Amino acid sequence: MSHEQGDKEMSFIRKYIFSTDHKIIGIQFLFTALFMMAIGGFLAMLIRWQLAFPGKPVPILGSLFPNNMMVGGVMLPEFYTALFTMHGTLMIFFVVIPLLVGTFGNYLIPLQIGARDMAFPTLNMFSYWLIPPAAVIMLAGFFIESGAPSAGWTSYAPLSAIEPFSQNLWLISLFLVGASSIMGAVNYITTILNLRAPGMTFFRMPLTIWSLFITAILVLLATPVLASALAMLLLDRVAGSTFFLSEGGGQTLLWQHLFWFYSHPAVYIMILPAMGVTSDIISVFSRKPIFGYHSMAYAMMTIALLGFLVWGHHMFQSGMNPTLGTTFLVSTMVIAVPSAIKTFNWLGTLWRGSIRFTTPMLNAIAFVSMFVIGGLSGIFLASTPVDIFVHDTYFVVAHLHYVLFGGSLFGIFAGISYWYPKMFGRMMNERLGKIHFFATFITYNCTFFPMHILGIGGMMRRIYDPTQYAHLQHLQPINVFITYSAFALVLSQIPFLINFFGSLFRGEKASTNPWQANTLEWTLPSPPVHGNYETIPTIYHGPYEYSLPGREKDWLAQNEE
Repeated sequence: MSHEQGDKEMSFIRKYIFSTDHKIIGIQFLFTALFMMAIGGFLAMLIRWQLAFPGKPVPILGSLFPNNMMVGGVMLPEFYTALFTMHGTLMIFFVVIPLLVGTFGNYLIPLQIGARDMAFPTLNMFSYWLIPPAAVIMLAGFFIESGAPSAGWTSYAPLSAIEPFSQNLWLISLFLVGASSIMGAVNYITTILNLRAPGMTFFRMPLTIWSLFITAILVLLATPVLASALAMLLLDRVAGSTFFLSEGGGQTLLWQHLFWFYSHPAVYIMILPAMGVTSDIISVFSRKPIFGYHSMAYAMMTIALLGFLVWGHHMFQSGMNPTLGTTFLVSTMVIAVPSAIKTFNWLGTLWRGSIRFTTPMLNAIAFVSMFVIGGLSGIFLASTPVDIFVHDTYFVVAHLHYVLFGGSLFGIFAGISYWYPKMFGRMMNERLGKIHFFATFITYNCTFFPMHILGIGGMMRRIYDPTQYAHLQHLQPINVFITYSAFALVLSQIPFLINFFGSLFRGEKASTNPWQANTLEWTLPSPPVHGNYETIPTIYHGPYEYSLPGREKDWLAQNEE
């Protein structure tokens, strides 16, 4: 019986709901994360409304919220703190990580290494099905009397140890997300180590696979530390322990050490897959092999290693010994070196390439430019004297969003538009794709770049009403401008939604290899059948070797066929 026949004999629930097919699981992560992105974006708009127009009722929506959130359409301070807590939590743990690691990891790893599925398909299914209940538990805080958790997305102790009941929901939800991530990481690492096609050595793997492999190692090593911190904090809240409560002999700063030991590697969990995706896309649409393939792989390894050594730069204001702070300063500065190598290699790939400015390519180039801006502002924050001045200001908010929105999400948009034909068998509309890109790129920079100015001007993050501070009143027009830009940024996503969902039904049918790419997934039908490969391929050269001297004509002829 062929793979395709076996696929047809499955029931709808077994095939599309409780599926063990890595491709379906990847698409499940995709749709779930896009839904959570809509919720997280909605919360962000409420935050921006309050900062631009404090004390003014929220139009239309104000009457939809209960009295513990808004009175007369005006949001209460407690609700505002819950908004930025939930916005940050949803975007990081339910949007960026599931999209980059869950979607692209699940969908691409077996296809690009020549495997029929993940090493542990049932475990893979469970890794997805922990996410929906985690999301429900997280969002349930909005519907209980005590309100949603409001200790910030970092949930610093001791506030998080004495917060209302909803903080328990936050802890349980993230524990489930962490378990999901660990299951996925075990699967990714095992699959890449054991199921590569014959001839696919490590240095014949696409950089997308390299990035996901390194990311999975980061997840496996870092996430248990966060899980332990979540369990300890939950015990403080419900069992009377005092891990983080000083009155019982605990150490309040211990939470920060454990949280940031996970959360700084988590920054690279959220950016490394986008780096791999961008590398493949820039190579394909420059019609050139990636410049410095080996150095790109080694740079990602170095970034991952250094990512475990820099967590203390989040704690320069915590009373840290200056000598210890200096070591974190130096290690953070050093991490700029492998990042610069990657940027140089992307530019080297573009140099004198036969560039095609498709939607995936535009988003990939935007990723590079936004990552550079976020990286440069990160160097300022790595310096202790500068960080002391701008710590917990909107300069940090701008830096974070340039890395994790301008970086990660432009990488996500590049990856979705690039692999959409393989996922769904249809092409996305190029005109709508470019409208979405240019509108997003312009409104994104209008939204987040002025936040650097707010931060240098002394505007603290997480404040409820900036007009109540004399030194911020002259900056209020910038807040208004940012809010209008943010609403325009949200509206800019409408072409993407129309394109994404409309193309599912009316998009042009995709050929096997519409981009003339050279990785294994483009040798399969669009979309691939269950089981992927009837016969496991044998690999004779890597995906970036097709333009070596004397082989260009062979490669072009192969793709023309």
